[in-house]
Amino acid sequence: MIPTEWPAQFRAEKPFFNPFGRTFKIHHDGKLAFFVRQKLFRLKEAIKVYSDDSMDHLRLEIQARNVIDFSATYDVTDPATGTTVGSLSRKGLKSMIQDTWTIRNATGDEIGLIEEDSRLLALLRRFLFNIIPQTFNVTVHGQQVGSIRQRFNLLKLVFDVDFNTEELDPRLGVAASVLLLAIEGRQN
Repeated sequence: MIPTEWPAQFRAEKPFFNPFGRTFKIHHDGKLAFFVRQKLFRLKEAIKVYSDDSMDHLRLEIQARNVIDFSATYDVTDPATGTTVGSLSRKGLKSMIQDTWTIRNATGDEIGLIEEDSRLLALLRRFLFNIIPQTFNVTVHGQQVGSIRQRFNLLKLVFDVDFNTEELDPRLGVAASVLLLAIEGRQN
């Protein structure tokens, strides 16, 4: 059963400059819904999502399967139940041109994709104008179920996120947003 307190629409953000580690905030209805502090210089990525900046209540864990992997797979676990929610895998070579992620459910079956909006715009972003905001389309079973749209902002990376939670576990939506903040933050 999918928890109902996980938002389907939210804003995810990360400042471009933070010398003491990466912090991400997810806001829903103008209030802080989740807080992430990612430790720097870790060989094996381990990201913890908390309910707020006190970091007292762990809501989600995102763990890389391997130490260094160009096509990294991240397992998403709900610590309240101890169950695997699913996983997200970056398509390494394809993502060099157009960011693409595979969405897998709790049993490991591929159920969808997160893909950058346009190959042409993706190439322009990488080689000419990194200021063009990105849009990621989210599909499950071949149907578009959401989007992650970057806002133009010179001080921080901001995504407006909108998912259909009947088709996609909202915990995977939060995890996908956090991973995009982490990975895109390194590319910018």
